[in-house]
Amino acid sequence: MREYVLVLLVSAAITFLLTGLCRRIALRSGAVAQVRDRDVHTVPIPYFGGVAMLLGVAAAMGLAVHLPWLGRHVGVQHDTYAVLAGATVICVVGVLDDLIELNALAKFAGQICAAAVVVALGVKMLWIPLPNAIISLDNVASTAVTVFFVVLCTNAVNFVDGLDGLASGVVGIGALAFFLYSYYLASEQHLVLATTSSVITVALAGACLGFLPHNFSPARIFMGDSGAMLLGLLLATSTVSLTGQMDSEQVRNASDLIPAYLPLVLPLAVLALPLADLTLAVIRRTAAGRSPFSPDKQHLHHRLLKRGHTQRSAVTVMYVWTAVISGTVVSLGLLRNWWVLAVAGALVIATALVTVWGPRWWKHTGTGGDR
Repeated sequence: MREYVLVLLVSAAITFLLTGLCRRIALRSGAVAQVRDRDVHTVPIPYFGGVAMLLGVAAAMGLAVHLPWLGRHVGVQHDTYAVLAGATVICVVGVLDDLIELNALAKFAGQICAAAVVVALGVKMLWIPLPNAIISLDNVASTAVTVFFVVLCTNAVNFVDGLDGLASGVVGIGALAFFLYSYYLASEQHLVLATTSSVITVALAGACLGFLPHNFSPARIFMGDSGAMLLGLLLATSTVSLTGQMDSEQVRNASDLIPAYLPLVLPLAVLALPLADLTLAVIRRTAAGRSPFSPDKQHLHHRLLKRGHTQRSAVTVMYVWTAVISGTVVSLGLLRNWWVLAVAGALVIATALVTVWGPRWWKHTGTGGDR
């Protein structure tokens, strides 16, 4: 565990220190988010936060493979470099988009290319749990499922990146939840505790932590597509890597299949709000006869602002929803007790009340504004 903490701290420190440099480079190169009708920010903000996050993650993961405990496991060494290769590709695609604004098809092709790099280097979804069986995937199915899952998570995070600190906070909370579960799962299944999944998620959480001071409202820098797509790819590959280092035969023979389901369910729980936003956007735009990729100002965070939430309170509400959903899933996997559902139900009700009535309460009490 101490080596994991070191990986997190290195990722956070490198990201924090390099974000200022990346901000200056973005200003000099003209990679700046101009104010558009659908945007919330009111002044141009530089991009390239994703570059700092990639460098922080790369430094932390590079350190991990040279540490005495983490580095001696072949799986960690191999998968780490494969994931970093895919992360570099997706970040380059994002940087190009931040500079010249690629069209939707070009970005989609770049996402597939990044996912294909990860697959080509051997990180693939090897099995999928069903109610009464574990389905082993052949090479073609494994490739298709992995690419689909990576592209799905990449776009989900990209869609939610609409308010200062939103994407980095949501993914950071989810990454910590996933790290705790993957570490516990390895322990419970008597597997090696040093897994690539744990390395990825703890480095990802560190990068989000290091970037947030620069990005929380009022933001001085945006992560841009280079960061949003990077976060989605890393979260997806942490799941894919975990299935590759987890013995499907051992899971198949276990009396309790919950450990098999949760590695696949948890990323979806973490991205529940972004995935819901993505689904609603596709339905909304298609029903209106527009392209699913055409931008609008009806995302979940826009709706929260229309209800009277400030940027900070809207972001905080989405943080809490992410923590409640991912925390419930992790708790069910760890404790498997009825009272977890009772507590989760109470938290859901409380969070829903704050989501709907919070702006009125804060207005009545004179609190909740951006300061």
